[in-house]
Amino acid sequence: MGWSCEFDAVLWEWESSPEGTAWVFLTVPEDETEEIRLRAGPPRGFGSVRVEVTVGGSTWATSVFPDKVRGFVLPVKKAVRRAESLEPGDSARVTLELV
Repeated sequence: MGWSCEFDAVLWEWESSPEGTAWVFLTVPEDETEEIRLRAGPPRGFGSVRVEVTVGGSTWATSVFPDKVRGFVLPVKKAVRRAESLEPGDSARVTLELV
């Protein structure tokens, strides 16, 4: 496919999520954020970039989204968190590939 990277990141909840419906993300490190910006080409809706992600034994297609404070953030859906026994505050090893 395209460029890829590996990193460790801590899962966190989006602050404005109503209780029980929280979106959970992890932050892409600054060095990888810069590489994504250089390699991704023109941004899509909301500045998102399509990626394939692997955490543990789970692989899925999603997008990373720009955040004014954090750089790029990656949503981690509930099914993946459940399959990998991850909660906000846990650290995960992430493989991210541009598609």
